[in-house]
Amino acid sequence: MNAPLNASLLTNPQLIAGEEPGTYRVDGDVTDAQLLHLAKMIAQKRLSKGNKLGSPDEVHRCLQTLLLDYPFEVFGTLLLDTQHRLIAFDELFRGTIDSASVYPREVIKHAIENNAAAVILVHNHPSGDPEPSDADRRITQRLQEALGLVDIRVLDHVVVGHEGYTSFAERGWL
Repeated sequence: MNAPLNASLLTNPQLIAGEEPGTYRVDGDVTDAQLLHLAKMIAQKRLSKGNKLGSPDEVHRCLQTLLLDYPFEVFGTLLLDTQHRLIAFDELFRGTIDSASVYPREVIKHAIENNAAAVILVHNHPSGDPEPSDADRRITQRLQEALGLVDIRVLDHVVVGHEGYTSFAERGWL
């Protein structure tokens, strides 16, 4: 029952499932880089195709973990089916230390190609401060309008940083 989970990626330590669901035990010495790698593996597993999304806070923590250490802005989407099960999490655009060019046409094309019924937009702020900029609010509005024309709902836009995350839906901006 306590089988190692992808332990081959680590030199000595082993990640072992704990007795309680969602808990793990690490046997051996672990570096910070190895722990971050393990956290990313767990976040990717939780955001894998077919999974029903958990609580918003859990999703936000997974996104924060996956986008935490980029030194530049990355914009991506969580594509969802009609039952809000995950189709894909994809990074679509990469930018500079304080901006990324986002092209609505490409976001729509990607969502349609994957037969998405809804999307959650996500990007990071390498500065660590997850407070959305005016440009973030404008592109969200443009994407919401453009995706709405093809009957794809924007459920949220999550901005993540070292200091936490900001959810447009939680703020009532969507």
